[in-house]
Amino acid sequence: MDLTWDEFERTDMRVGTIIDINDFPEARKPAYQLTIDFGTEIGVRKSSAQITKRYQKEDLLHRQIVAVVNFPKKQIGKFMSECLVLGAVGEEGDVILLAPDFKIENGLRIG
Repeated sequence: MDLTWDEFERTDMRVGTIIDINDFPEARKPAYQLTIDFGTEIGVRKSSAQITKRYQKEDLLHRQIVAVVNFPKKQIGKFMSECLVLGAVGEEGDVILLAPDFKIENGLRIG
């Protein structure tokens, strides 16, 4: 089913920088707990991301990513996920993060 342009515009996708990464051993599928800075307008948000197949923690620190910031918060075990990090999902479930090609300002909207 096709989306209308108005429906697409309601999805608030923003650029953010990962400022902290922790293992998430309680998750059902291997995941990291990410803390992401989306700039002054949105602030800092947390997310759980199943990106352990392709990414090591040290490769993620200070990396810019794209995330949806206007979904409702989601409780994942004892962790509250506040945004959805976006990536392309491969055939075996491995996720390749979406990211800008150049370092840009945190909080910029994707459109």
